[in-house]
Amino acid sequence: MAEIQSQNTEVEVKSTAATPTTLNSMEQFAGAGSENISSKDVSLPFLKILTNNSPHVTQGDAKFISNARPGQVINSVLNKLYNGSDGFNVIPCFFKFEYVEWADRGTQNSVAPVNSYPADSDIMTKTSRGDDRKDRLANGNYIEPTHYHYVLLVGDNDQPSETAVIVMKATQAKKSKKWNSMMLSQRRKGKNGFFQPPTWSQIYKLRTVIEKNSLGSWYGWEVDHVKDIPNQGLMDSAMAFYESCKKGNAKVNLSEDQQDQTGTKAPF
Repeated sequence: MAEIQSQNTEVEVKSTAATPTTLNSMEQFAGAGSENISSKDVSLPFLKILTNNSPHVTQGDAKFISNARPGQVINSVLNKLYNGSDGFNVIPCFFKFEYVEWADRGTQNSVAPVNSYPADSDIMTKTSRGDDRKDRLANGNYIEPTHYHYVLLVGDNDQPSETAVIVMKATQAKKSKKWNSMMLSQRRKGKNGFFQPPTWSQIYKLRTVIEKNSLGSWYGWEVDHVKDIPNQGLMDSAMAFYESCKKGNAKVNLSEDQQDQTGTKAPF
């Protein structure tokens, strides 16, 4: 995996590999200390493309990381950086679409979503396009169609790594639709003929590329199919994450994503 060494801006922890003795103790007490931590107590990390205005590349910001660069991808919880041009492999385990209502940045309650509406909502019929190209409600708030891709990252030797969510909206919505089309077009031949394999049985490579229009340039996603999952352990991990997402246990905190985007003006 094209992972970049990143620094933790709060606490520097020096660690060494566990000895066989300590590793056995860890396994003996696996999960101890987290008995009272439920899905309500954790938030799924975002995988986000860093821009020129991201706090992680802005010297003096509390979230600044010295080796962070625009076009790289960051895990918002682990502060782990990935090389965007080289890319990294993921398994798409679950997809969700929502219409999210926001207040303008800089106004009261602008950090957290005002509301969210399901895919079958008619909320867009109640909007009109503003001069800023946003779909606005009568109350002045705007609606942002939002695509969520819940993924399992694939580590070295095709082993399961961390789980995360990728939010695609605005110009990246078309990338999400293309990715969904790629998933739906997959076919394999089984004993009863051709069938569509589950999305969590396929590995895709994500990269970042520069995109442009008449208003400017920015980094966006590029998605390519790689291969079928090659081992049962990876398949089991992907299926388990799918089941967790399906039950609603994978929580996403959109206010965290919005805070990291504050001050960013994308030419959408």
